[in-house]
Amino acid sequence: MSKDQQRIVIVGGGAGGLELATCLGHKLGRKGKASIKLIDRNRTHIWKPLLHEVASGTLDTGTQSVSYFAHGARHGYQFELGQLMDVDVVNKTITLASRHNSNPDSPRSTRVVEYDQLILGIGSISNDFGVPGIQQHCFMLDSLKQAERFHTTLIDRFTEIHQDHSGERLRIAIVGAGATGVELSAELYKVTELLTVYGMAGMSQRQLEVNLIEAGPRVLPALPERISTTVSHELRELGVNIRTSVAVVAADEKGLQTKEGERIDADLMVWAAGVKAPDVVRNIKGLDLTRSNQIRVNDYLQATSPEGYVIKDLWIIGDCAAFTGADGRQVPPRAQSAHQMASNVYANIMNLRNGKPLKGFEYHDHGSLVSLSSYSAVGTLMGNLTRKSMFVEGNMARLFYISLYRMHQLAIHGKVRGALIVAADWLSKAVKPKMKLH
Repeated sequence: MSKDQQRIVIVGGGAGGLELATCLGHKLGRKGKASIKLIDRNRTHIWKPLLHEVASGTLDTGTQSVSYFAHGARHGYQFELGQLMDVDVVNKTITLASRHNSNPDSPRSTRVVEYDQLILGIGSISNDFGVPGIQQHCFMLDSLKQAERFHTTLIDRFTEIHQDHSGERLRIAIVGAGATGVELSAELYKVTELLTVYGMAGMSQRQLEVNLIEAGPRVLPALPERISTTVSHELRELGVNIRTSVAVVAADEKGLQTKEGERIDADLMVWAAGVKAPDVVRNIKGLDLTRSNQIRVNDYLQATSPEGYVIKDLWIIGDCAAFTGADGRQVPPRAQSAHQMASNVYANIMNLRNGKPLKGFEYHDHGSLVSLSSYSAVGTLMGNLTRKSMFVEGNMARLFYISLYRMHQLAIHGKVRGALIVAADWLSKAVKPKMKLH
């Protein structure tokens, strides 16, 4: 790297971070015009909206995950494995801790990385709101490792029921009826069907009891009521016990305690009741943070200080960014938000290099889609011209839902390679088991 080469560092290889690294790598990294570095605490990328399918076992992580090292070599950026510890916005350095995947409890050395432009896209994690027992007794689906751990436990429990011929039911409580909780509920019932196909002949949906618990008055509280009503009906048809206006105040190894004093017994518990930015952002001095750790940004997605100053060389994208639009609403933590933010930051980094004015960020809501496994899908699509929403469900909604992931694959792999990967995915599903059984 030449001394005058600009150092662009991206921390977080999620949907937005990986797409941004790919674009900058193509435009600048391959041509030696800048050093593009992507840093993540994991070696592989998987699209976060698919983690509920990893948890159920209906997604093959071997074919759907992307190796950052291999992807970076192909697309013109460098990958570095590390966990963010701190950012010095004055001296423009970040501090990383080494990752020891084989022994997470071993001592970790730190190292410092310098930057000229820094983009933070470190995503979000589950917010337990300080409820006692949640961290110790509940599964969360924030990462591939967490989703795989839940899947292993799920299959072990179902195997025990099958081999003991006990006829017992596996009781699963899911706290939070947002997209993750709703989609996981449907996937769990699909699992019971697939287990019957793959040798557990005595299994059926009768062996599963799912309680979906929501503190608000309805499921999917952030989405239109029509979607909520339709999804509630579909879930109840599957057998899901929906419990709304129920607040959980404690958890132990055998279940949950509600604010009203009710006891909800469960063998497995999943916490999906809200998100926040990772706590590491509180180590960074000079940032203006929300109560959920999100970093407040200006119109161009540059970080701001509590005093209102703009930190011009620090850009924030994705779930950890707190951006308020012209309508007074904060941009929701969704994959489409991360994608749009990444595109905007890419444009502005290029504008800075070419002496052009910065481009203000405008969020365009393209709608919301919720998958109910292979049973159905429900959502709304927004028109580009009229901005009116169109309600969709069934096969059409399922097609649009799948296309969102395919668009992400095309964005990070390119049209030709992306199309080949999509074709390979289709062939793989045709010959491999429909779920992971180990």
